[in-house]
Amino acid sequence: MSSRRHFIQRSATLLGLAAAAPLLPSLALASEPSQLLRRKIPASGEMLPVIGMGTSRTFNVTPDADGINSLDLVMRNFINGGATLIDTAPSYGTAEVVTGMLLKRIDTQRKAFLATKLSATGRDNGFEQFSSSLQALQTDKVSLLQVHNLQDTATQMKLMRELKEQGRIRYTGITHYLESAHDDLLEALKQHKPDFVQLNYSIGERNAEKRLLPYCADNGIAVLVNRPFMRGQLLSKVKGQSLPGWAIDTDATSWAQLLLKFILAHPAVTAVLPATSTPRYVTDNIKAGMGRLPDEALRERIVQAFG
Repeated sequence: MSSRRHFIQRSATLLGLAAAAPLLPSLALASEPSQLLRRKIPASGEMLPVIGMGTSRTFNVTPDADGINSLDLVMRNFINGGATLIDTAPSYGTAEVVTGMLLKRIDTQRKAFLATKLSATGRDNGFEQFSSSLQALQTDKVSLLQVHNLQDTATQMKLMRELKEQGRIRYTGITHYLESAHDDLLEALKQHKPDFVQLNYSIGERNAEKRLLPYCADNGIAVLVNRPFMRGQLLSKVKGQSLPGWAIDTDATSWAQLLLKFILAHPAVTAVLPATSTPRYVTDNIKAGMGRLPDEALRERIVQAFG
């Protein structure tokens, strides 16, 4: 952990170099940020924009001027589009450091709903990891802290409740990204009753519809969705194909938007977490949270289109 702390301190000093580079203008959105759909967090009633952003792989870049500049417009388009939820983790390489540097650079820490994770075993290791995350993100608190992939869940949930009582986090959560873990994830939700769960769900991975999503809807647990494109596998199936005419009935203008709207049409879903390092894709993703969502008949047509 000491080497990680040294890396964070050394990387943060590069912020001044990155900030000295020319700032890029943000791309114009086709719709006003106020049109981005928001959903209620059951534990508090707080409204959260339905489009968030994952940082695994995409934000794992060298935290120098070039690395930060390459993602500057990604972050600006995200925040300017009315989105706030950024999901990261200590295990995502430099993603926490880069996220903190970008938010500091464009002075938007207060607008961001920061979510990170604990992937440690034991209370002391969990607390040290959380402290390092705060340092990397350049903040004294985060909105959401999650047990990463069910690792030492009982210990870390106890620690997170202490941190919540201290005002250092606002919400607790548990995550996983594999359908094979859904039974264990459901049991963890029943036992520990977190505020949030993060899970994989898409037209290609629909197991969560059977038990997890209904349980969360019935028990007031906010749902964040990862792997909406199955790391690009779903989009590769329609590469080069024209969008079907009926897509207009969902207000979608891209295949990616159709996939995101399919997920958001499930009433148990609070927000979805697509990841990208391309500014125009951020803008496209945000548009998925605007306009109409598909009904059941249109959801089935989306499934068939990607079949």
